[in-house]
Amino acid sequence: MRTERSLFWPIAVSVGAFLVLIGLGTWQVQRLFWKEGLIAARQAAVTAPPIAPPRSLAEARGLEFHRMAATGRFLNDRELDLGATNDAGLPGFQVITPLVLGDGNVLLVDRGFVPEAKRAPASRPLGELSGEVTVTGLLRLAPEGKPHWFLPDNSAAKNYWFYVDIPAMAAAAQQEHVLPYFMDADATPVPGGLPVGGQTRLDLPNNHLQYAITWYALAAGLAVIAVLRIRQGRSEGDAA
Repeated sequence: MRTERSLFWPIAVSVGAFLVLIGLGTWQVQRLFWKEGLIAARQAAVTAPPIAPPRSLAEARGLEFHRMAATGRFLNDRELDLGATNDAGLPGFQVITPLVLGDGNVLLVDRGFVPEAKRAPASRPLGELSGEVTVTGLLRLAPEGKPHWFLPDNSAAKNYWFYVDIPAMAAAAQQEHVLPYFMDADATPVPGGLPVGGQTRLDLPNNHLQYAITWYALAAGLAVIAVLRIRQGRSEGDAA
C-alpha cells in the first residue's frame, strides 16, 4: 500500500506530461496540414493566368499572390522608397511607383530592388519608363498597421518607408483613387537593369513534421521511463 502511495504523484505527473506532449505533437500535425494547404494555394495562385486589377479590397483579399497584369503610366517623380536588403544582404530600397491606370485609378507597384547608391532616379535613368507600359507581377496585400513593434515608424518627410502603408503612401505621393493593395513586379528585365523585380519571397518554412516527431518521441521516451520507474518501485516494495 505504501508503495502504491509513493508512486501516485510520479505517475500523475508523468501522465500529465505525456498528455501535454501528445497534444503538442497533434497540434504540430494540424499545423502541418494547414501549412501544406497554404503552400499549395500559393503555388496555384502564382502559376495561374494573370488577372486584371481587382476593384475592391474585398475582391483582392482572396487573390493575394495571384499574377496580375496592369497597363498605365508610371509617375516616376513620385517614387516611394521602402528600405530593404536583397538576397545577398546588400542594403538598398524597394522602389514603389504609382501607376495611373486607364480608368483613373492608381496602383502602387513595387518595381523591385535598387542598391543604396542607386536610390536617386537620376542614377538609373534608363529604368524610368515613360509612356504607356504593361506591368506584370503578384497581387499583394499591405499589412494592417505596423507589422512588428520594433520597426521604426515610416517617414513620409524623408521618403523612407519601413513597411507598406497604402493610405500614407498615397498621401505622400499626392494621389487619389489609389487601389487598396499593391503589386510586386516580376523579374521582367528593365532597361538599364534597375530596379530588379521578382523580389517576392514565396517560400514558406514547413518544419511542422519535424516538430511533431520530436514531441511524439519525447512522449514515448517519457512513457518508457515512467513504466521502468513503476516496475522498479513495485520490485522494491515486494522485496521489502
